[in-house]
Amino acid sequence: MRGLLAAAGNTARTQQRRAASRARWAAKKGEEGVRDAVHATRRVGERVRDGVVNRLKGAWRMVRRPVRAASRRAAQLHEQLEFNRVEWRVERELEQLVGRGRLLVAGPWLSEVGFETLYWVPFLHWVKAAFRLEPDRMVAVSRGGVAGWYAGVASRYIDMWEDMSPEEFGRRNALRGVTKQYELSALDHDILDRVALRIGTREFDVIHPGFMYRLFSLYWSGQRAMGFLDEHTRFACMEAPVIIDPSLLPRDYIAVKLYAARSLPDTPEIRRRLRELVASLAERQPVVLLDTGLVLEDDHADYTFAPGGRVVSAKPWMTARNNLGVQTQIVAGATEFVGTCGSIAWLAPRLRVNTSALYVDPKWLHAHLPVAMRAYHKLAGAGHFAAADLRALPRPSVRGEVAVR
Repeated sequence: MRGLLAAAGNTARTQQRRAASRARWAAKKGEEGVRDAVHATRRVGERVRDGVVNRLKGAWRMVRRPVRAASRRAAQLHEQLEFNRVEWRVERELEQLVGRGRLLVAGPWLSEVGFETLYWVPFLHWVKAAFRLEPDRMVAVSRGGVAGWYAGVASRYIDMWEDMSPEEFGRRNALRGVTKQYELSALDHDILDRVALRIGTREFDVIHPGFMYRLFSLYWSGQRAMGFLDEHTRFACMEAPVIIDPSLLPRDYIAVKLYAARSLPDTPEIRRRLRELVASLAERQPVVLLDTGLVLEDDHADYTFAPGGRVVSAKPWMTARNNLGVQTQIVAGATEFVGTCGSIAWLAPRLRVNTSALYVDPKWLHAHLPVAMRAYHKLAGAGHFAAADLRALPRPSVRGEVAVR
């Protein structure tokens, strides 16, 4: 009997465990179902939300694109309006100056030779043509004996170095802290006071280089095309006045002006190539070197080659006060001109001399080279103008060498 009771108890406990297990399994499944249902509901909600958000984003993009395009266009138009205002303001100020009917002083020019020859003088020719000015009404102020550069624009030229030593000029010009002349400086005012004493009156207005710099900055910064320069410049051929005795020069010669610049930096390899070039030119014709030994207007220093034989240095014929005028005369009498791309190379074609302008780094010339090439291609009677990378020229085969210091 006890055995039967024990067996019955075991069976009952087994059934209880099974029932409890089934109950736990059922409860577990119920909880998982609830969780699955919650997750499914959440996923549906997320899909609905994402769908609504995506539709709203698409609608916003459709609205935003034309709004942003209109905003960019408005900004561009505002920017162009500001550029136009610069142009209009410069032209209006010039018109007001001319309309006053007084004597006009063009300058003083304190900046680089290259900008004077390529931009400032052609700009003054445009001013003369645009406002129908007579040369008798204009006085040009510069330095280095360049009266011939302003022929046809101004009937009178004043060289600031007649009243100020080149050394004082160089020191005070460096104190300005900038190369370009966007506004009148203390040095400008001082020079203009001295000009007033020279011409005997202060009743004059000033066409300052700042007009040109403000206007042409629109081209240099890429905001205006080259046609803008065409509209505000007039290039003309010129005659060089005689400053030194022409008998000092060979009958036929090549004028050479090579100086260190960012476009033609001073390195051993470039010096070697230039030495070979000058020696090669000297085999064709005598070479007259336009080395002055002066650094007054900018940071350019001449490459100095040892003269001798068919290589002649013009340095003994030049002073600080006449150096640019003498260089102009020598270039005008040459059969051709070879030099660093810039400075006198921008001038030589207007002296009716074929010109080869050299560089090795053209990035400093991108804005200026097209101006010169276009101007001298169009100018009747001008010398041919060609620019070349020094490294691309064939290595000359010469019998000797010219020393470069």
